[in-house]
Amino acid sequence: MGLPGAELQALADSLVAAGEVPGAVVGVTDGRETWLGSAGADGPGGTALATDAVFRISSMTKPLAAVLTLRLVERGVLDLQAPVERWLPELAGQRVVRRLAGPVDDTVPAEQAVTVEDLLLMRLGFGFAFEVESCPVAAEAAQAGLGLGPPKPSEVMLDPDRWIARFGELPLMEQPGRYWRYELAYAVLGVLLARASGVELPELFRRELLEPLGMSDTGFAVPEHARDRLVQSFAGSDLFDAAATSDWLVPPVFPHAGGGLVSTAGDYLRFVSALLNGELLRPDLAAAMVTDHLTAEQRSGSSAQTFLDGGGWGYGVQVVGTRYGWGGGLGTLWYSRDGVGAVLMTQVLPPSPAVVSAFVDTVETWPSAAASGHTA
Repeated sequence: MGLPGAELQALADSLVAAGEVPGAVVGVTDGRETWLGSAGADGPGGTALATDAVFRISSMTKPLAAVLTLRLVERGVLDLQAPVERWLPELAGQRVVRRLAGPVDDTVPAEQAVTVEDLLLMRLGFGFAFEVESCPVAAEAAQAGLGLGPPKPSEVMLDPDRWIARFGELPLMEQPGRYWRYELAYAVLGVLLARASGVELPELFRRELLEPLGMSDTGFAVPEHARDRLVQSFAGSDLFDAAATSDWLVPPVFPHAGGGLVSTAGDYLRFVSALLNGELLRPDLAAAMVTDHLTAEQRSGSSAQTFLDGGGWGYGVQVVGTRYGWGGGLGTLWYSRDGVGAVLMTQVLPPSPAVVSAFVDTVETWPSAAASGHTA
């Protein structure tokens, strides 16, 4: 049995026909073969989407950042249990607000240090606070330009050193390690990766992943040769980021490890294929990446209830049974299950529940690579 391209093509066609998205690119790999397809157009009345269209993948950046972190762990550059203040002294002595909705200056000491693993697992103690109507420390973070709004590069105009210094001036929302809270941990992680490696984050991504895997259309800014393939981005029916004047056409001041990349379906499947084939990490770290590490309490917070929908979290990926992967808030999705990985690339913010559920249902229904005679 071959790859389930027909199922994905039918999915893309149905989403376009239902008006959920103006266009979509889909793809699947078993680590050996890859199939790509497309449907619809680059916006209402636009040109037909090609399979090599460039998308803003936002939070699908996180799995790549997690792999980079684990590669540095493998080399002994980082230790998962080490306090992050070893590389980020700006965060030494951060306190914790007494109440999420309380004053920023009403704080208590942190009971434990934030570790590298806390960043991977988003247990930093800072992020989106959905459980309160007003969160003064979140408001202060937004006013400080730390980027808690729409995922546009121009929303954060602080370089990494200034960004981490500003963040270090704020207290945390809760004790480190208590809850899974989306998503500022990966912004901190990006600064940490550059500091620990001594290499700026875009160059680190290029050296470790993008160049070795042949991901030539992927980066924190749209590569020059791919500019005419960048699609329009929409918030509902409104234009969010025009391709001709996109925020992603120039290198960002703050390269965001949690959501800064652009990529194509084919490029991302090269990364997915490398994960399936065990090319990126030693076996124990590869297994740990796709294992749920959260306790019941850690997944009981508002962020987990909003984003994980009953699932768990590994290193940079959601874990639900044998399925793992993650999506991007601008309309992209990736999941792998039992040796087969698939992507759905759209560019409508946010991806609707119908889009997400249709993609997940499709992934859950096809045979595994082993059952179809493919091994990876």
